[in-house]
Amino acid sequence: MPRLVLASASPARLEVLRKAGIDPVVRVSGVDEDALTAALGLDPVPEDVVVALALAKAEAVLAEFDDAVVVGCDSMLSIGDELQGKPHSVEVARRRWAAMAGRSGDLLTGHAVVRVVDGRSVAVAAGCSSTKIHFSEPSSADLEAYLASGEPLSVAGAFTLDGLGGWFVDRIEGDPSSVIGIGLPLVRRLLADVGTSLSELWADSGNQ
Repeated sequence: MPRLVLASASPARLEVLRKAGIDPVVRVSGVDEDALTAALGLDPVPEDVVVALALAKAEAVLAEFDDAVVVGCDSMLSIGDELQGKPHSVEVARRRWAAMAGRSGDLLTGHAVVRVVDGRSVAVAAGCSSTKIHFSEPSSADLEAYLASGEPLSVAGAFTLDGLGGWFVDRIEGDPSSVIGIGLPLVRRLLADVGTSLSELWADSGNQ
């Protein structure tokens, strides 16, 4: 019975999976996202960027396992013809919120699922989910308090849906789990594509 491996350091992704009945093994890929994005050339298709990053993360850790299903994910916000990852600094996050407030963008999450047998990849499935986010206009005081919390600095698009940032999201159109970082409906389909079922993974996690 394969183990599910999450190739991500994201605590939000881990929490989504645990609440959905799967307790994965976590391995952080260490992929240089900026270098890989740059290698894709000028003006790559945004969906292709997040899928390529997700696949790179999964492939970076698969050699550590003999029998597993490795899941890699990557999220970015597409708004105003710009693809935004993690801001990393208050200054960048503040500029992004100045452009985001009162507008809408598409949160893109790339997913890659790799079936590993005897330490090698035997099947790969990948795809991208897109969810439209409608942002409110936080007051200056609220925005500065949000920036000071540190939460938006290490998340795609400088916001969260399931944390403090949820106060500033008017509504979404699409899959909420994908906005948090891992889209359960898409992952379920990708698991089936590589010959793995939820019932197997639930059983492995003691939920059957």
